Amino acid sequence: MFIYKSVKKTEDDMMLAVKVSLFSNIALFAIKAIAFIIVNSLAIAADLGISIIALGVSIFLYYVMRVSQRPADYFHNYGYGKIENVAEAMEGVILIGLAIAMSFQAIMNIIRPSAVHAPFIGLVASILGIGINFWGASFILKLAEKHRSPALKAEGIHFRLEGFISLAITISFGLVLIANYKGLTRLAKYIDPFAALVVSVFIAVPSFRLLKEAFMKLLDASIEESSQLDVVKALARHYHNYCNFKDIKTRTAGRKKFVNIHLVMPEHLSLNRVHRVARELKHDLAGVLSEGEVVIHIEPCNRDCVHVRDNKKCPYE
Repeated sequence: MFIYKSVKKTEDDMMLAVKVSLFSNIALFAIKAIAFIIVNSLAIAADLGISIIALGVSIFLYYVMRVSQRPADYFHNYGYGKIENVAEAMEGVILIGLAIAMSFQAIMNIIRPSAVHAPFIGLVASILGIGINFWGASFILKLAEKHRSPALKAEGIHFRLEGFISLAITISFGLVLIANYKGLTRLAKYIDPFAALVVSVFIAVPSFRLLKEAFMKLLDASIEESSQLDVVKALARHYHNYCNFKDIKTRTAGRKKFVNIHLVMPEHLSLNRVHRVARELKHDLAGVLSEGEVVIHIEPCNRDCVHVRDNKKCPYE
């Protein structure tokens, strides 16, 4: 009953994060689309492009969360968790593509600059974007950390990234207003494409990092160092029940962690006792690993330890 409630709470939290992402992106898209029509700004165009992608990703994320929660079956023995890593990688690829396209367009506009219309409208729209993005990032990243979800983490990073982009665009519109007020209209024409270039860099750098991390997980990378340390600590708490451990292997699939351990057990122990030791260790590991699956392989002692070599009594007898 407790496990069912825990799983249900996780599912509810994940879907709540997806809904926050979806409705926030709808609001951002509407604000930026109206601002782009009025202002005709390349920086807002870049930001609008991100929102269009983000809206599509939010819809896809809804599907991803549904699929990732399916239990293991005949065709997917380890479950569907890796679809979260696929979503993470896709978001990274799309954002990098957008950054390259906007960089090219920004350079073309620096060569042939054009004036920005109604910069005050752009300023207001960007300020609204800052508020929505940073609030959304805080909410989604908190749930992503709680449930160790890479897909939600990618979406939270995306929201935070958009927040910094909106901040950069807000500053650029402020500079345009100051330049126009001072009569520096020629200089004001260059501010918008330079802002778009800065925005492109803001998009590209974390997106490359996000893509690299996603591909590493798709290649069955080991669990993070902190979780590996938790595994070792759990083994240390049960050191008096086994002779040795070896061949620890770990991997991730979405927010799920898989751990394989070989335990060397004293040869005189009964089968029931051996299984009880393994069960207690698995229970301990389940408490420290978020949605972890632990497999323990038992091996009998082959009597090649230091006690046998020194003709001493086995300490486990």
